[in-house]
Amino acid sequence: MPYSLVIFDLDGTLADSFPWFLRNVNDVADRFRFNRIKDEDVQSLRHAGSREILKRLNVPLWKLPSIARHMQRMKAEQLADIPLFPGTEAMLRTLYDNGLTLVLVSSDNEANARRQLGETAGLFAHFDCGASLFGKAAKFRRVLKRTGVAPPQVISIGDELRDIEAARAAGIACGAVMWGSAAPEALRALGPDMVFERMEDVARLVVETRR
Repeated sequence: MPYSLVIFDLDGTLADSFPWFLRNVNDVADRFRFNRIKDEDVQSLRHAGSREILKRLNVPLWKLPSIARHMQRMKAEQLADIPLFPGTEAMLRTLYDNGLTLVLVSSDNEANARRQLGETAGLFAHFDCGASLFGKAAKFRRVLKRTGVAPPQVISIGDELRDIEAARAAGIACGAVMWGSAAPEALRALGPDMVFERMEDVARLVVETRR
């Protein structure tokens, strides 16, 4: 089935935000009283799912909204330190020029997302931002309802285990990028429908489904 709609994650997929996260997470941990991340813990956390990460860091679910709002404010002040990955603009333009509808679903707010994407924000038909840690499946379903596109024609592309899980819960295909926050081995173990080793692979492989 050729894809006609691509739902993108932002952080770790289009924007190189993981280094920024690592630089700031322990200050956030001190502020909200959860476990700091040691350097030797990073790789094992990259193999863990969201619930396991919260458990290991001792973050209660009730604190997540406050933590998310705080990090969104921090990010707004430091967007210059979080570039898009090389090749992002060209990849998005290629998809758009080949007739794909682009949608952004992100845990960040829309204002940050639009600023970060710059001129390429104009390539997106819809933004559905502010997704909670476990709320992406609901966002995906809302995108399907809003656009009227059949689930077999939709693929979600992200960099975390929860992105794959959310896509499957919503009944759409999932693509995993190998350059984000989750370990490639952990992503592959979940068997995503598409795996993208390089940014240019995204446009090439998705467009090929339409030929």
